[in-house]
Amino acid sequence: MEQSDVHAETHREVLRAGLDGETGDLLLVNPTAETMQAAVEMYRDGESLPAIKLFADEEPLKALTEDFIIASGIADLVDDGVFEVRTLSAVPRHSLLVTETFVLSFVQGAAGVAGLRTTDESFVADTYEEYSQRWADAEVFSLRTPPLSHVRETLEEDIGPEAVEDFDRILDSLDTAKGDGEGLDEVTISLLVAANNGELLYDISRWGEDIRLASKATFSRNKNLLEEAGLIDTEKVPIDIGRPRLRLLLGDSSLEAAEIEEVAAEAEQRLDSV
Repeated sequence: MEQSDVHAETHREVLRAGLDGETGDLLLVNPTAETMQAAVEMYRDGESLPAIKLFADEEPLKALTEDFIIASGIADLVDDGVFEVRTLSAVPRHSLLVTETFVLSFVQGAAGVAGLRTTDESFVADTYEEYSQRWADAEVFSLRTPPLSHVRETLEEDIGPEAVEDFDRILDSLDTAKGDGEGLDEVTISLLVAANNGELLYDISRWGEDIRLASKATFSRNKNLLEEAGLIDTEKVPIDIGRPRLRLLLGDSSLEAAEIEEVAAEAEQRLDSV
């Protein structure tokens, strides 16, 4: 078979080489978290991407999309028509990039990543036909996370531009955003942003529920955890009718004086020990 392999330090470099100049249908089969993250980062950084059919095993895909950074990025790609996502029933050994003209297999090594590529016409045609047929028969994967662009747009409209800036800065400081010891989840980030800007719990939780980020009950539970960890405080704000609402504030003067990235880092540390 004719080979044109790619060797690089990162999945992004291999993916870029594989996608370069391609305009036809592409199937990204059984991608790793690193490969999915690479595609999201390329999109967020403004690189030109062809349309990609993301074909992954359901359980690993669910696990991967528990990370808000990956899930919201993929949701953006789906919303823009760049990605389609379906579930793969039988999983190959490696991650594959399958096109009408070549097949590229991702292989992780000690010194980086290899993209082993073949353009053998018979092999490529058979592989492309197989995965195209499996794709046609596969179920669409339902992402439960809103697109990051929608999160940012509505956060600015409902809460304010300062909140969007804080949200972006926290997200940029994190490698992952799952919660439970793996970065801060999206609800905790939103509450810290609201506290840094003195916003009402009612407003931030209503915004989160309206865009299907999380329920008001989830916001309330996370608020209680942050209070117990001394990360946020609340004060009652009277209203004309009904019970007073709660204004969110950072928990102490050291947090109030810190940059928002430092607040997020402190939150990670304290929540890990709760």
